[in-house]
Amino acid sequence: MKCSRCRKDAIYFQRQSGQYYCGDHFNTHFIKKFMRGVREEQLIKKNEKVAVAVSGGKDSITLAYLLKKLQLRYPFQMEAIIIDEGISGYRNLTLDAAKAQLERLEISYHIESFKDNFDKTLDIFVENNKENACSTCGVLRRYLLNKKARELSCTKLATGHNLDDEGQSVIMNLMRGDIIRFSRGQNYYKKISDKFVERIKPLRYFLEKEIVIFALNNKLIFDSSECPYAVYAMRGEVGKFLDKMEDLRPTTKYSLLSGYDKILPALNKCFIPESIGACKICGEPTMDGVCMGCKILGK
Repeated sequence: MKCSRCRKDAIYFQRQSGQYYCGDHFNTHFIKKFMRGVREEQLIKKNEKVAVAVSGGKDSITLAYLLKKLQLRYPFQMEAIIIDEGISGYRNLTLDAAKAQLERLEISYHIESFKDNFDKTLDIFVENNKENACSTCGVLRRYLLNKKARELSCTKLATGHNLDDEGQSVIMNLMRGDIIRFSRGQNYYKKISDKFVERIKPLRYFLEKEIVIFALNNKLIFDSSECPYAVYAMRGEVGKFLDKMEDLRPTTKYSLLSGYDKILPALNKCFIPESIGACKICGEPTMDGVCMGCKILGK
């Protein structure tokens, strides 16, 4: 098929708009959508310092690339944070990709490992209970990302979550009956602790497949390995369900997230407290007396 704009060979068909895009026009469309989203939602303001979480996968690498382009338009500082969970045969590959692309982009980075911070790798944490790998990893990753971003005096923490990720999270939190996590998504914030660095997700309205195409089209360095613990995650099954619904009813993923965003301010107001305390063990913010990180660490 031919590009709807210039009649070159198309590399992507956007079902919701009916448009075909060649490589050049796909790039233009993607970057314009990204810049417009950052501007309209005021995700990054001039002279802020932004931490970007980089894993080495397509999403975070694409995010770092786009934020570097954004710096050319107006000034803000940026540093990358890489978390090394200690996953044998997997994390070393993504670390290499992350470092290579960040060095190419001339973005300074900081590596924080589970081993250095918690005295254990993720493999050791879950060696007798692999089904809990994703929940353990998620809690400890968020703990380190927030702590390091705060230590770097960053005002925002940018993550590479895409539309597929966000839709899956909405469904998962609803299925679990986790009303607190269901009520504190993007892009509505109630500042409940000075120790929380505000998170932004500039790619949350981009389909995963669009990000893959963009990364390949721009020859970005990323690793496409799948985490060996992904087979134990609920997220995979929910993802398959949403993919099926998207195939049957195009724009399902957009509609799901758009509807969620419309009710989020009311949910946030009803279920999220005005302020929270600090963990009595480590001092990090928590809604409980002891944060989930310290509970996992058995402190």
